[in-house]
Amino acid sequence: MSTITESPTGTNAVRIDDITKVFGRGAGAVTAIDGMSIEIRTGEFLAILGASGCGKSTLLSLVAGLEQPTGGSVEVGDHRVAMMFQEAALFPWLTVGANIEVPMKVNKVPRAERARRVAELLDLVRLTGFERKRPHELSGGMRQRVALARALAQDADVLLMDEPFGALDAMTRDILHDELERIWRERSLTVMFVTHNVREAVRLGDRVVLLSSRPGRVIAEFEVEGERPRRIDSVQIAEQAATITDRLREEVSRHA
Repeated sequence: MSTITESPTGTNAVRIDDITKVFGRGAGAVTAIDGMSIEIRTGEFLAILGASGCGKSTLLSLVAGLEQPTGGSVEVGDHRVAMMFQEAALFPWLTVGANIEVPMKVNKVPRAERARRVAELLDLVRLTGFERKRPHELSGGMRQRVALARALAQDADVLLMDEPFGALDAMTRDILHDELERIWRERSLTVMFVTHNVREAVRLGDRVVLLSSRPGRVIAEFEVEGERPRRIDSVQIAEQAATITDRLREEVSRHA
C-alpha cells in the first residue's frame, strides 16, 4: 500500500518510509526507487547526490505530491511544500511581479495583500525595482531569484530544489549559494536540494545523502562539518567533497 499523508512528523519536516516507485507495468516496468527511507529534520538543509538516473528528481516529485509512491509512505505533516526546478519556468508574457503573484491568485489572496507580499518577496530575493520587467530582460541568475520568490509565495516552509543552479555560470552560482543560505536562515526553511555537484552539496548542506544508481537507494550519509558561511573553494569543503566523490565514483564504477 502506498501513501502520501499529512500526519504529524514530530521534529521531522519530512519522513520517507521504505518507498518504492515503479514506472510502467509488466516486462517494461522500470524501478526508479527501491526501499528508500530518509528523515529530514525541521529546519535542516539536506543535499541529495547521486549519478544520473538514480531517482533524485523522482524523490522530490514524490515529496511534492506530483507522483504517488508504488509502495511505502511519504509524510510531510502540516508543512507546506513548494518545488523549484532547474529551469525557472516563468511565464514569458507576465512581468516579474505577476509571475510571483500566480500562486497567490490561485489561492485567492486579496489584491492588496498580493501587492504587499510581492514587494516583500522582491526585497527578500534582492530584486526590488524589477517588478515590471519580463523574464527575457533578466539574467539567468535573476530569473532563478524570481522562481525562488514564486515558490516562497506559496507560504511554503519545505522547499524542494531540483538542481536549480545547474545551468548557471560558476560566479552566479556562488552568489546564489550565499543568497539561498541567507533566505533559508531568515525564513527558517527546510530544504531538500538535489544536485550532481559534490562541492555544491557540501557547501550548502547540513547533511549529504548519497543515492545508488538505479534503482535509487540510500547508500551513505555524511554530516557536513564546519561553521557557516562556507566557501566552496575552501580546503575543508574540498576535503569533505573528495571523500564523498570517492564513494560516488565507487558506486558509478560498480554499475558501469
